[in-house]
Amino acid sequence: MDRLKQSFDSLAARGAMGIIPYLTVGFPSVKDTLSLVPALIDGGADVIELGVPFSDPLADGPTIQRASFHALAQGVNLGTCLQVCKQLRDIGITVPLVLMGYYNPIFSYGLERFAMDAQDSGVDGIIVPDLPFEEADPLQTTCRQHGIHLIPLLAPTSTDARIAQSCEKAGGFVYCVSLTGVTGTREELPPGVPAFIERVRKHTDLPIAIGFGISQRHHVESLTPLAQAAIVGSALIEVIEKTNDGLREEAVKDFIAGLKGMVPTQGRQ
Repeated sequence: MDRLKQSFDSLAARGAMGIIPYLTVGFPSVKDTLSLVPALIDGGADVIELGVPFSDPLADGPTIQRASFHALAQGVNLGTCLQVCKQLRDIGITVPLVLMGYYNPIFSYGLERFAMDAQDSGVDGIIVPDLPFEEADPLQTTCRQHGIHLIPLLAPTSTDARIAQSCEKAGGFVYCVSLTGVTGTREELPPGVPAFIERVRKHTDLPIAIGFGISQRHHVESLTPLAQAAIVGSALIEVIEKTNDGLREEAVKDFIAGLKGMVPTQGRQ
């Protein structure tokens, strides 16, 4: 069963734009992660991206770095993240789960062991920001044998040749970064996004998801003609940071519902 394909096929059939929220596993706690994921789905999330905390991130801005370091201080590692995925499946979560993590923890864990455990835990895909396509074959081959998609990360600075080569090996969807830089909220998305997405679309029929800088409904609306999903991370982490314990589930549910263009639930001031 290809949950990512099913999710994007469903979105296409409804003519809807997907929302992919990002959570750092273990922020504010593992218990919170397990309760926030169902709340995000209740708000309308179509795919869940779960961040694997890492000490030396390359693509993460200050907000996600704070969340990652907080999780690391609590001992959260790749094994913890796989356990969280398994627990989410055990409580009935059926939406696609995608891990976002750097290569060193995966390599240290062991590629075959990782792919086997990820499959057993119900993981659908993996994004590895610091793994160039020239070196991706071992992980891609191993993951493919266990039904896990290796999702490429492309930036506006990617050459046409690199885009073509990355898309050739892509699975699940293609993650396009909206800007040159790290994650973080922005008031407006760069004007060059449409041209960038057009360059990528020439090389793949897979769904395209756009991330970095997305935090508001009008961002999602502006991307709707271009892509199949919007990825939101830093803005969601900021909602969690500023919301008191006990109110976070409702807060993230409302936030995702707002991005989807749905009326937020009542009861949260």
